[in-house]
Amino acid sequence: MIYNNVTEAFESLYNKIDKVEEGPNKTKAIYNTCFTIKDTKDLVVKTPWRNFKTSYAEKEWIWYVSGNRNAEEIAKCAKIWYNHMDDNGNVNSNYGWQWWRNDQYRYVVEELKYNRFSRRAVITIYDGKEWEDYEKDTPCTLAIQFYFKTDPKVLHMSVIMRSNDLWFGFCNDAYCFMKLHESMCEDLNAIQGEYTHFAQNLHLYPRHYGKNI
Repeated sequence: MIYNNVTEAFESLYNKIDKVEEGPNKTKAIYNTCFTIKDTKDLVVKTPWRNFKTSYAEKEWIWYVSGNRNAEEIAKCAKIWYNHMDDNGNVNSNYGWQWWRNDQYRYVVEELKYNRFSRRAVITIYDGKEWEDYEKDTPCTLAIQFYFKTDPKVLHMSVIMRSNDLWFGFCNDAYCFMKLHESMCEDLNAIQGEYTHFAQNLHLYPRHYGKNI
């Protein structure tokens, strides 16, 4: 599926998911969903009945950039983070903390500077070798890959998710991923290309059913 922007993607996917029957996890879900968003500079979901909070998404992005995995401050804006903190207030899902680990971000930049068409420019987030640390917070994102197709000036990005809540997760994640895409383009002197998103499980929770009426 190809969408012009994130709003079009959200509305189309919402209408599709809301029509399916509720599954065993008390969610409505579709599986192995892959789609591409063409305009990656239009990163705000503008659907009126979604009422997307750009101010919160921007705070989440700034928190990611900080690389500080402590969630005590961001939890004041979104209480769900309290559910994922360890005893020290830390989480695994600060994606900035993840991409700064072992200099993954810098590695991607240097790899694509060295070989514009490399297939190795990947940032990994979820790591099955760390499953013992995932009792309270299991990252939803598996990996983010950056790549040039045929044009060495246009940088594309693909995100692979193990699990993705469409209402909050996708909308906030897409905002932050597109900001990351923009940052990578600045470091590589490239143009922002397409954003491809794959979610093995893309779902809605009961409180978000029937919102498009």
